Amino acid sequence: MFRNALSAVARPALQQSRTITTLSAGFPKVTQRVSSAPNRIALPNLSYRCYHQLPTKYGGVYTVTLIPGDGIGGEITDSVKEIFEHVNAPIEWEQYDVSGVSSAGEDLFKQAMESLKRNRVGLKGILFTPISQTGHISWNVAMRQQLDIYASVVMCKSLPGFPTRHSNVDFAIIRENTEGEYSGLEHQSYPGVVESLKVSTRAKAERITRFAFDFALKNNRKKVTCVHKANIMKLGDGLFLNTFRRIAEEYKSLGIVSNDMIIDNTSMQLVAKPGQFDVMVMPNLYGAIISNIGAALVGGPGIVPGCNIGRDYALFEPGCRHVASDIMGTNRANPTAMILSATMMLRHLGLDSIANSIASATFDVINAGEVRTADMGGAATTSEFTNAIIKKL
Repeated sequence: MFRNALSAVARPALQQSRTITTLSAGFPKVTQRVSSAPNRIALPNLSYRCYHQLPTKYGGVYTVTLIPGDGIGGEITDSVKEIFEHVNAPIEWEQYDVSGVSSAGEDLFKQAMESLKRNRVGLKGILFTPISQTGHISWNVAMRQQLDIYASVVMCKSLPGFPTRHSNVDFAIIRENTEGEYSGLEHQSYPGVVESLKVSTRAKAERITRFAFDFALKNNRKKVTCVHKANIMKLGDGLFLNTFRRIAEEYKSLGIVSNDMIIDNTSMQLVAKPGQFDVMVMPNLYGAIISNIGAALVGGPGIVPGCNIGRDYALFEPGCRHVASDIMGTNRANPTAMILSATMMLRHLGLDSIANSIASATFDVINAGEVRTADMGGAATTSEFTNAIIKKL
């Protein structure tokens, strides 16, 4: 089962005057009923207590921006809506069917962004990003940068009743979301010569590093690993690594062990011995790579939840960012990652009881092994899997 280590995610201090002790004290844990029960997975509980303004709430109902996304997004968010309706969750959706398939959806994208800024909480699927040079920029990245939701949190944990090559996998990936190679600054300096700028700043390296250590401290995790390529990118990744080492000294007396590892070795070590990892913090591009490896270790992109956290906004989405257009419209998609991401959102809003009941029902269905989608070795449809969860509630 997930340890209490996954029961809270918090924002790091933006001012050095805030002590570590203060940071670790202000966020509730998942209820004892779930965290102590066998074969339960306690997913992160995200608090809005650090917000300058609280998420939008009228008459006890939270307004949440919903962006189903491309590919299977509409099908798996429909699962969430059905389950929420069944449990009468106090959520009102502001839905925007943004699509990244063409640039024609830019106006709708802007409307969705205004909704996110207004509501401060969102649930989204993955938006398609074209590879063509004439295509628009990634709207997924644009959201993270414009809202400054700088910390991506992806939980990779073995599921009870669903064995994979490695058992007892249990680590958290903390990924810097707003700079690095994803800055999108590149140009052709000469025909056939392209220069791409990787932006690294001390301020953002410190912010994400503190987030990772605070996450470990609050969640009873004992080790934080910095993933880098400072042996080659001595200035950019060197800045990230040296910042990490400096911050790590502040947490040493609190029992948090730190180490660092080069990205290529990390990839091999994850596949060979994933049990050595606990909390991992890394720049943007490495996080994209490691989250895919992590998902593969525990069963695939259909079961790994995630979220993006900033000082003022929170956006929840599957941890492994795949559109899965190859199975779009076939009713074969696994909605688990989206459902669990939605329960993380509920805990973030303080709706722990509803979140716990939905998460427990989801894990019960997987553990029973009777209703599984194709990616988990079964033949159930998305609708059948969703109905099985509803029956468990």
